[in-house]
Amino acid sequence: MDINVVFKIAAIGVLLAVINALLSRAGRDDIASLTTLAGLVVVLFMVIDLVAGLFQKLREIFTLY
Repeated sequence: MDINVVFKIAAIGVLLAVINALLSRAGRDDIASLTTLAGLVVVLFMVIDLVAGLFQKLREIFTLY
């Protein structure tokens, strides 16, 4: 696993926290919740891709096709 993936996930988290705070102060709590949910979905897709790569490597290592 590359350390860049961890930094990307952290950057998305910080960016979402700032956007959420700005939108909440502006009174747009519904949009703030939607942006947080969208960020969570993006991060989950990144993690799912990493887990899929892990399982692929395990299949290659143990020759389980």
